[in-house]
Amino acid sequence: MIKYDNNLKIFFSSLINDDFYFSGFSTKALGDGRKINIIFDFFQKNKFSFKKIVVLEQIHSTNINFFNSKTNSILEKISDTDGVITKDKETVLIVRNADCLPVVFVEKETGLIGISHQGWRGSIKRMVKKMVDKMVELGGKKEKIIVGFGPAIGQCCYHIDEERYYQFKQEFDCYSDKIFSYRQGKIFLNLLLLNYLLLLNEGVSEKNIDFFPFCTKCDKNRFFSFRRDNKKNYGEMFNFIFKN
Repeated sequence: MIKYDNNLKIFFSSLINDDFYFSGFSTKALGDGRKINIIFDFFQKNKFSFKKIVVLEQIHSTNINFFNSKTNSILEKISDTDGVITKDKETVLIVRNADCLPVVFVEKETGLIGISHQGWRGSIKRMVKKMVDKMVELGGKKEKIIVGFGPAIGQCCYHIDEERYYQFKQEFDCYSDKIFSYRQGKIFLNLLLLNYLLLLNEGVSEKNIDFFPFCTKCDKNRFFSFRRDNKKNYGEMFNFIFKN
């Protein structure tokens, strides 16, 4: 279940979080996640034990990095990457979003954790599938992988043009009756449901997926939104996972 922590001002997956693993999806109340000091302030203020924060410099790709720390730097940035996986303890993995979908992954038997960022480009290229495949390549078992979806733009607000519609229809025709809706002559895409269906098709268990249809554009009090907030004057949420 996706729950809200009123003290920390984050949403989190109850399937993932326990005494050893901690993940979360920030809200506007914590500030603009594009500012590194906002991220550090959150972890230091709440006295989380961490050795390193890893921030992805996202480019809407399906590039995935296996992170194995080789420096003493408290902050590391990974360029041209939208997914990261590690076994390192006390290493916080971060992606940021403002309508795109953040997803956290954990396989507790092997200690693998991961996080990815996927908008329409990452989704059409099956980023969540690639993350699962990489975790399996690193020793994880599909049936043991747990996934949590964070806040993203909902089908209610994600209007797409005809060109993008045909791109998705060509790639995911088998899901057409589920991922598209039509209102007042416009086409809407359910990006969250598409990624959920991709995970099920990949062999991730339905009971291991925390899926909740947030809409960042609708909820202006709690979330930044690229589409809503003038595109030039928007902030971003930060989303994270780490293990002790």
